[in-house]
Amino acid sequence: MSGMGHLRTIMLIGAALGLGACSSVSNLLDSSSADKPPPAGAPAAPPSSSSTGLLSGIGIGSPPPASGEAALKPEDYPCPEVTVRPGAGTLLLGSKSSVGEIGAMDLRYQGTLVRFARECIPKAGIMTMKIGIEGRIITGPAGGPGTVEVPLRLAVVQEGPDPKTVVSKLARISVSVGEATPSVDFTHVDQDVAFPIPRPMTALGSYIVYVGFDPAAAAPQKPPPRKRKR
Repeated sequence: MSGMGHLRTIMLIGAALGLGACSSVSNLLDSSSADKPPPAGAPAAPPSSSSTGLLSGIGIGSPPPASGEAALKPEDYPCPEVTVRPGAGTLLLGSKSSVGEIGAMDLRYQGTLVRFARECIPKAGIMTMKIGIEGRIITGPAGGPGTVEVPLRLAVVQEGPDPKTVVSKLARISVSVGEATPSVDFTHVDQDVAFPIPRPMTALGSYIVYVGFDPAAAAPQKPPPRKRKR
């Protein structure tokens, strides 16, 4: 199929994403607490110490415990923003296992990242982040009922002239797609993203949490070839 046909199918699936969102999804996060990827050209929102909504009921959204170990209050610490890693915001799964460009009619499922929430809890020199990720799986022309394995990579990076990866975690999420289901929402919460608080503490302002799909890392690794005995 031509590249134009492929583009047209992806655009139709993108439109289905907007139409397929159910009311329960829109209520998971309120606008004041969601860490959404900002539109192009929009100024970045100032970092906050906590987010609620998506993570309410599972430990995130409650105030951090009081501690007299530090003079600073938890809200005095910058809480790293959560954003999509460039080029990793879409997951395409085809009907064939071969690696390469997926034809429009061979697309089984498309994954997208919808919104995020986070909370920062500093204690004893360690920053512990609770991060919630909401995404969506859309059924493509070759898709149907089944189980979709979603590989999610979460990385805390200290940006600068020489970016440094502080934490990197891979999660594999199983999403069940039912019969005649155009889209399914999924949620992943990591409650233990921990790293040392840098000195000076203001360096936290250069920390960013990148989230994205990582199908290459999730693929099973082939065992190394056995050495032949001489």
